[in-house]
Amino acid sequence: MATQSNDVSSAASLLGRIGAHTKWANTTDRTAATAPARAALEQKFLDQADGDPVRAANIRKAYYQRLALKSVQARRAGRPGERNG
Repeated sequence: MATQSNDVSSAASLLGRIGAHTKWANTTDRTAATAPARAALEQKFLDQADGDPVRAANIRKAYYQRLALKSVQARRAGRPGERNG
């Protein structure tokens, strides 16, 4: 049964990638297409900082630093023979 589930998720993943590539192939202005998402993320940081742009900048920097840390941890976890920690 697990194999059938893996096949379904693999197919769904491939379909998602095909859709994403098709969307971006047909998008002439990528900056405009992603503007609403970038504005929403910036607003999220401002909301967390109660409207203070200086605090929002620090919250944004911390957010991206956490992403970088998770990226390093994931790469290290994927290395064979490497000790974690």
